[in-house]
Amino acid sequence: VKRLMKEAAELKDPTDHYHAQPLEDNLFEWHFTVRGPPDSDFDGGIYHGRIVLPPEYPMKPPSIILLTANGRFEVGKKICLSISGHHPETWQPSWSIRTALLAIIGFMPTKGEGAIGSLDYTPEERRTLAKKSQDFCCEMCGTSMKTALLPLTSGSVSSQADKEAKELARQISFKVKSLLKFSSLLYRIRKKILGKKLVNHRNIHNFRKPSSIAMWKPSETQSSSTVAGQERSPAVSSTSTSMSPRQRRAQQQSQRRVPTSADFNRAQQPRVNTNHTGSTVLIVLLTFALAALIFRRICLANEYVFE
Repeated sequence: VKRLMKEAAELKDPTDHYHAQPLEDNLFEWHFTVRGPPDSDFDGGIYHGRIVLPPEYPMKPPSIILLTANGRFEVGKKICLSISGHHPETWQPSWSIRTALLAIIGFMPTKGEGAIGSLDYTPEERRTLAKKSQDFCCEMCGTSMKTALLPLTSGSVSSQADKEAKELARQISFKVKSLLKFSSLLYRIRKKILGKKLVNHRNIHNFRKPSSIAMWKPSETQSSSTVAGQERSPAVSSTSTSMSPRQRRAQQQSQRRVPTSADFNRAQQPRVNTNHTGSTVLIVLLTFALAALIFRRICLANEYVFE
């Protein structure tokens, strides 16, 4: 409440570009009036709207609703901006209602790109709506657009407010693009890691079932080994009856000492599995390190810009 009272005192006097004040019976709902940016389709227009603040303000962003037809934002609907309630991840507690007003002015000439509450009217329609907006009068607060703002002058205050609005819109859009690139990078890295884990799991599963390997990719050595084993088994069974117990034990010991190719592969598989596990852990650690560096770089850049 102290923060809102302070901002209300700062915005008490209207300027030639913006004005905002809370309602008499609700400190968390403000009505604002902004002038359309010069040298754009909204030049000459005066637009009115609502700012609904959450109880957690300034830790959470406000919701912005336009009440005047403008051709850029829908009327009576919460619009999607980087400083609105649709994007709490990009909101900063250091921003204020004045920041939101400047951002609205700065984002008006930009493209909607299918965002929530955005419109893409033709320049002629927007100019027509800009002329009609001067006759608008709010039924809730009784504000008339003809007297809501000071007359437009060519002084330093007007030009400074317009430059500040453009710069703020550029900075916020740059921050959103940086966050989108960062999230897409993390998604690609995570997809690669999960893909490698899936391949390793399939290899281990196929190895534990030699028959599945033979069905998946048969080879001449496998077929010959199976045939030889089939031919060898009856011979062993036939000769085992004529052998003495000592000869049988010697034959069993010799068979145990000579490892087969399948046994050799089984012995080698755990090593390959540990190598894949180690590489996966290394990739995960490198991913988190890269993500931390990128996030720190973005935070430092934003702190430098806003300071």
